[in-house]
Amino acid sequence: MSPRIRGLRSCRAWLQARPQAADALLAVVLLAAGLPQLYVERLPPELSDAFAGPDALQLVLVAAAAMALTFRRTHPLTTLCFMSAVQVWLGLGHYRPSVPDVVAFLIGVYSVAAHRALARSCLGGLLALVVFNGLLISYPVDLGLLTYLSDNGLLVGVWVLGRNLRVRRAYYAELEDRAARLERVRGNDARAARVEERSRIARELHDVVAHHVSVMTVQAGAARRILDRDPGSAREAMTTIEEVGRTALSEMRRIVGVLRTERDGEQEGRELVPQPGLGDLGELLDNVRETGLSVQLWIEGEARTLSPGVDVAAFRLIQEALTNTLKHAGAQARAWVRLYYTDEDLTVEIEDDGRGTATIMADNRDEPGHGLVGMYERVALYGGELRIGPRVGGGFGVRARFPLKA
Repeated sequence: MSPRIRGLRSCRAWLQARPQAADALLAVVLLAAGLPQLYVERLPPELSDAFAGPDALQLVLVAAAAMALTFRRTHPLTTLCFMSAVQVWLGLGHYRPSVPDVVAFLIGVYSVAAHRALARSCLGGLLALVVFNGLLISYPVDLGLLTYLSDNGLLVGVWVLGRNLRVRRAYYAELEDRAARLERVRGNDARAARVEERSRIARELHDVVAHHVSVMTVQAGAARRILDRDPGSAREAMTTIEEVGRTALSEMRRIVGVLRTERDGEQEGRELVPQPGLGDLGELLDNVRETGLSVQLWIEGEARTLSPGVDVAAFRLIQEALTNTLKHAGAQARAWVRLYYTDEDLTVEIEDDGRGTATIMADNRDEPGHGLVGMYERVALYGGELRIGPRVGGGFGVRARFPLKA
């Protein structure tokens, strides 16, 4: 590719990325091509007497009408109104029409039709039609019916062209949006089918693992009973337990692999990081405070060593509850986190005084969001209890109880 072609393509790309600059360049080109007409073209005697000669005022008005094209996409109706006012001013001053102001006026009519809704585009078209016909009627020379009709047809045709292009752009945008929605639905259906199939496979592997564990239990019981009387048979039973245990472990790994979903590289890297627990609660609260939410923490009772599962579940519960507070409670909200340790259980409470009750619980009470569903699942997995709802005195509260004994 030659450097000239590359330069033209880069210039075109630059103008496409900056439409207002492209419109300003169009106005400059229009002035450069049309202004010499005012001073070079000689009119017939009958017309030269009917029109005023070009002067500085006409030059300024024509330049202003052309340069108004710079705003034809961002403010098309205002631009057309300004151009109409310029046309009326030129008509009252008996200046002859020039290429820059006439072409700019037609482009303004097109811009209103192409960049505004039907009501505003009709208003702009009606305004342009009234101004245009007023200028034709006040023209000092008889134009004839054919010229009158052709000029009006040109104006209406420009407006119709703009409307057609706007409708076509809207149609293509709707097609693209529909295609994107269908692609998302297709992807969701594919993911749902994969999840269902993985669940089925996991159930089958679960049965296999359960069978192996049963065999291990029976063999262990038999080895215990014959350990003193027949060490050789007990040794064989222990060997069987070892082999069956390895098989069960392998099948368990397959279950975990089946239940995993697609992950990107960043998520896979995170899997190597230890799961967070209540020991990381201070860092979590510091991160939340950096967003502007005031959070206080109370710990009552003697802290105890929790099982890894309960430790992660309690941390995730607090994390999800504070995330909901950030999303829904409002800028001036405050939050409180309380941990109550007893010999039997751990109670976790997260409360706020914001205005998020309506946004969290409204619209679909029977189908809560994924965050609330995840809370219920985590607490139920460890035999706990969870209560979620409005807080007395305003705000929202989450209260969970985790048994510390299986």
